[in-house]
Amino acid sequence: MAHVLVIGGGVAGPATALLAARQGHTAEVFERDARAPGTELDRDFFGWRRPTVPQAAQPHVLLGAARNVLRGDLPDVHEEMLRLGARERHELDWFDVRPPALPGDDDLVMLQARRIVLESALATALRSEPGVVVRYGEPVTGLITAPEPSGGNGSAMGTGTGSGLGLGCGIRVTGVTTETGSYPGDLVVDACGRRGGTERRLAEVGCRPPVVERHRTGLAYFCRWYRLPEGMEEGPRRPWAVTGGAFAGCAVFPADNRAFAVTLFVHTADTTRSALRDPAVFEAAARAFPPGAAWLALGAEPLSGVLATASLDNRWSALVDERGPVVTGLVPVGDSITHTNPTLGQGTSLALWAARRVARTVHRDPGSAKYAVEHHAWAQRTLKPWFDFQVVADAAIGERFATRAGRGGTAREVSALFDCALEDPEVMRARARVRHLVEPPERAYADPEVRARVGRWLAARPDYAPNATGPDRGEWEKLTAG
Repeated sequence: MAHVLVIGGGVAGPATALLAARQGHTAEVFERDARAPGTELDRDFFGWRRPTVPQAAQPHVLLGAARNVLRGDLPDVHEEMLRLGARERHELDWFDVRPPALPGDDDLVMLQARRIVLESALATALRSEPGVVVRYGEPVTGLITAPEPSGGNGSAMGTGTGSGLGLGCGIRVTGVTTETGSYPGDLVVDACGRRGGTERRLAEVGCRPPVVERHRTGLAYFCRWYRLPEGMEEGPRRPWAVTGGAFAGCAVFPADNRAFAVTLFVHTADTTRSALRDPAVFEAAARAFPPGAAWLALGAEPLSGVLATASLDNRWSALVDERGPVVTGLVPVGDSITHTNPTLGQGTSLALWAARRVARTVHRDPGSAKYAVEHHAWAQRTLKPWFDFQVVADAAIGERFATRAGRGGTAREVSALFDCALEDPEVMRARARVRHLVEPPERAYADPEVRARVGRWLAARPDYAPNATGPDRGEWEKLTAG
């Protein structure tokens, strides 16, 4: 049995602690915020100021990959989310008649809920878990270290992750400190996100810096929350919830308890960007897109002002470099290892995958160089391809918004796959398998039948122009001028 110390009490940290406890280990979670998520969802979601979690009030979706972890490993959390009002939607529900079921279709179901619903469900489970202690209001101030044990270097040899990875770092984390005291553990899990201070703490104990890969998206998001009228449990199934043009896009995120978010996104250099903070301007602009118009026509009650977020990037951080681990006894999960822009909704799924992996492997000499290298190799193999997919997707959107172009060539073919999926269940199934992290795009979209269906769809529409949804630039500038 191992004792796991988790830095960070958002989603990845509590999930890691809970999953570890379900594997027979013990865990302590250290969270800066003194407030714990409760079951008064609106109060916590709209009234809880969380400057270290700026994404908390932004829309979230739990893809099939996340739902599968919850149903398989944390069924009580899944059930509590549903009890609190989360809704499940199958991707193939888009069609009036659901196509015949195939093996794997159950992986294509998303959980629609605000982030607070997941946090509340995790907190409820943690309170009844005897193997876990959560220390709210007790942030980690430093790391306890010791020299790496002799023999730790050699144990990392032969892992197949490349030359040089057999070299240890010489520093092993054995616990954490807070203003209250010192806490020893067998493994420290960094779940405090990209702004959590782990890089600084590693530097303080003499470690080499992590290897960081960062890609700016050039995108800014503006979101406003609403609630459907009493008695209306669901919004419209059509039009599709995400649409975009050459310089702006609109998305609707159905959530729990009749709440939904409307989001507009533009390039950070767009001169109309600041005007979208005005609720009247925001609504006028949102109604210019089919999903915004359809949902806002229902007489929904606004629940918030316009919530803006920018300076978004895709960030990969590795604690192993060409010389080997930069530290042992500490591994990252969640945003601490891969922070992805929310356009594809991958973040929670990747965080839960990493949390589950730690819980299932922490009995394997977690303080050793071998464990650090194997965790890194697993992340490179399992998480990094989806990070790279996000980077490519965001680069295409950012370039289109920056240049107000992208209506031909490869962009036309990619958009055709999306639009064809709205009419063809087999193409939709392939697209959904990518969206829910079941199958990588290079495999799902290479299927000969999928390619043939998209080809026939395009051939029947010689004048098809992608990214043509929404207002033209002149209309947009009038709308954002108030």
